Amino acid sequence: MNYTDNKVKVTVIESHCPKYKVGDVICFEGSLLDKEKSDNVCMVAMNAIYPFVYAFRRGGNLRPGPYQCTDCGETVKFMIESIE
Repeated sequence: MNYTDNKVKVTVIESHCPKYKVGDVICFEGSLLDKEKSDNVCMVAMNAIYPFVYAFRRGGNLRPGPYQCTDCGETVKFMIESIE
């Protein structure tokens, strides 16, 4: 089966959370987290933005963001993009 499985980069553009700072990145190689190229990964944030990460992986034509973590009081905003 042939299908698109892009690399995806998630970048923190605003943070009010102690787990992230502006400029932190999370990189995916298809469905796998690229641990060598990624900073911290909060599972609450991933739960909020992973549907968008998945769409970018599959070649969806989405705006790059911002996408926001829904954790109350600790807002983090992300930009998401497909990369080469």
